[in-house]
Amino acid sequence: MITMYTTSWCGYCSRLKAQMQRSGLVFREVNIEEDPAAAEFVGSVNGGNHIVPTVVLPDGRAMTNPGINDLLAAVS
Repeated sequence: MITMYTTSWCGYCSRLKAQMQRSGLVFREVNIEEDPAAAEFVGSVNGGNHIVPTVVLPDGRAMTNPGINDLLAAVS
């Protein structure tokens, strides 16, 4: 399953979430403001920075602030 790490205030997250839903992608959303372990993970895959959206693909690859076309290509 795809996991999307977000925050409540992230406009890029809201936009990507809507695009993913319209594209029919099944994913779970994790708010890093509410989950310290998730925030630590996001930092670990982004050089210590808590950059959102960070999307983790089913194969374990992480994508930082991906565009919907790049994301769709990665999961196809």
